[in-house]
Amino acid sequence: MAQVNAIARGTIALLPQLAVAIVVLVVTALFVALASRLAARMLARTRLRPSLQSLFVTLISIGLWALGISIALVIVFPTLTPAGILAGLGLGSVAIGFAFKDIFENFLAGIIILFRKEMRIGDFIECEGLEGKVEAIAIRESHIRQTDGQLVIVPNSVLFKNPLTIRTDLDQRRTTVICGVAYDEDVDQAREVITKAVKSCDTVISDARPVQVFAQEFADSSINFEVTWWTGSKPVDLRRSRDQVVAAVKRALDEAGIEIPFPYRTLTFKEPLALNRAGASDTADDS
Repeated sequence: MAQVNAIARGTIALLPQLAVAIVVLVVTALFVALASRLAARMLARTRLRPSLQSLFVTLISIGLWALGISIALVIVFPTLTPAGILAGLGLGSVAIGFAFKDIFENFLAGIIILFRKEMRIGDFIECEGLEGKVEAIAIRESHIRQTDGQLVIVPNSVLFKNPLTIRTDLDQRRTTVICGVAYDEDVDQAREVITKAVKSCDTVISDARPVQVFAQEFADSSINFEVTWWTGSKPVDLRRSRDQVVAAVKRALDEAGIEIPFPYRTLTFKEPLALNRAGASDTADDS
């Protein structure tokens, strides 16, 4: 009973300090909200990317909250000094670091990614078999929208530790299709017809980037050409351009009378085969 009374008297004695600490936390919340808005407005006037602006606002908020909570702790526990708080944070950070290793790893990876200039919101990327458009870059995770509409939430450590392909780093991107012509056709004429057909497409960038058509190989039924050109870097740009180029090349080869062959297969028999005509066998049976 004496212990309960002592705890009650100690709690009552701390009520003024607790009230002041609560006021400090409320003031801290208001100050953080005001400072965040002010920082967001100031950063909006700079050339920083929106994701990087959000990072700075978040770090400012975390710093102000840490300061406000430290002041509130000192008010409630007057014997607690700033040095003691820092020492406690040091010991606690080690324990928290081991317990939440993955979270802190993603947090640090997110900060590094946000400072990168190469990956921006709106870019199309590919990483570890995942391909899509970057919709958001947060502190811990990034949101990737696949071309089929599905949203994938990727931990930032995955994007940081693995090879990352940014498909829209440039506005233009090269693409290739294979076109085969029959062995009886003139190779130089076929190359010229294919080149003109590709250049006639409006999705093909042929002014600054060359259209390249190379005879690639002697295939089973055709001589294959590697047809390469430049177009937009987005996935839909590549699909639209391939569709247009394939249709234009097919049309041009047909108009020029150049054959696009079907696969041929030659069968060789070591021993001669006896061929019987159906009509002859029927006549023999009737006689």
